[in-house]
Amino acid sequence: MKKKIIAIAAALCLALGAVGCGSGDTSSNSSQAETTAAETTTTAATEAPAEETTTTTTAAETTTTAAAEEKPEETSEEAADESEAKEAVELEYWTEDSPVKQSIIDWVTEVTDPSSDKFIPVEDRIVVSDMDGTLIGELYPAYFDYCMFVHRALYDEDYKDKASDEMKDFAHELEEAFKTRTLPKGSDVIHAKYAAEAYKGMTIDELREYTKEFMKTKAEGFNNLTRGEAYYKPMASLLKYLEANDFTIYVVSGTDRTLARELCAEMFGIPANRVIGTDTTLVAEHQEDHDGLDYLYQPDDEVVFGGEFITKNLKMNKVAVIAREIGIVPVLALGNSSGDLSMGQYTTLNSKYDAKAYMLLCDDTEREYGKLDVAKTFKESCEELGFTTVSMKNDFATIYGDDVTITAENTEEKSEEKEEEKTEDSAEEKTDDKAAEEETEDQAEKKAA
Repeated sequence: MKKKIIAIAAALCLALGAVGCGSGDTSSNSSQAETTAAETTTTAATEAPAEETTTTTTAAETTTTAAAEEKPEETSEEAADESEAKEAVELEYWTEDSPVKQSIIDWVTEVTDPSSDKFIPVEDRIVVSDMDGTLIGELYPAYFDYCMFVHRALYDEDYKDKASDEMKDFAHELEEAFKTRTLPKGSDVIHAKYAAEAYKGMTIDELREYTKEFMKTKAEGFNNLTRGEAYYKPMASLLKYLEANDFTIYVVSGTDRTLARELCAEMFGIPANRVIGTDTTLVAEHQEDHDGLDYLYQPDDEVVFGGEFITKNLKMNKVAVIAREIGIVPVLALGNSSGDLSMGQYTTLNSKYDAKAYMLLCDDTEREYGKLDVAKTFKESCEELGFTTVSMKNDFATIYGDDVTITAENTEEKSEEKEEEKTEDSAEEKTDDKAAEEETEDQAEKKAA
């Protein structure tokens, strides 16, 4: 390149020199010099890019070759690490002979095998899971968000005097219902409305911190368990197993979104952007009555809760929010109640892949406050829709951990219930015996006649 530049400079100097000396035909010499210079410049300009292109191409080829030489080694190491990680993650806390556990393993193995007809690409391995009653307990003595609301409205020294009488009345009604673990009809929407009011003015971080503190409180009805520890160990293991096999997990809950985000972050390490819940309004701290279209966020503003309930994220609303926020039809749904049936149906109707839905049954009355009648009805609904049911009693080797037990007072209540059942059964047997005796007497009288 330098030689070409020197040649151009020399040609220009010759041309200028000829003009300056005035020897011969100046116009002719000048023209010849200019022509020579132009030809030299053109030649140099034409050749120079070719040389640069060749050099660039060679560098690119060298880079590509080097990358190609390094790539197989990196890929091999990554593949080995990935394989070891998958082998290390197993389904723990499930009973060894659980057919449900085996069906999960078989399905995951098949849909993650590139040679399988049922292979699902990583980008489409979307899992949606309910939270309360599916991943965490909901009977200590009620949903986490219900318990925290009652605490806020009735016992929080910094807030209880600000709570309206109507809010307190409803909180008392809930607290009374907790004793039987049966909530008032329509309480889901009423609770969401009052809860939105109860946290009005708090920032997102403040509500998450408030949630974290409440997680430290005792899980009522259990020994050796706080609310922050009240998650189902087998289901936590399932989430890890799915993540190790490149599934992306979204939690779709009826609980307030901010509360659910804190619970899922602490218990399962699921990031906030993959937790969807019931929503309330958010506004700027100094926005007051201004519409969001007319207000400019200020340097001293913070985003705070506006105090108005928007939508309860249950039933068909879960399908709508999945379609809106995730944008991909899931391949696996996890739930435990009628509030999850639409989500399960939306998932299993996925026409692209072999999608599944697994639903938990609250059928364990020894380690959890199961409701056998509810479990029976829900199982029938799931079977009609083709969903696989998970028996907490038979499929879970443990629920919260072997050191966690139901409290003595509740055990006594269960014993009393059993005694009542025995008494009722005994009374029924006596009635049957008496009826049989009367029937025998009638038959004897007929024969005598």
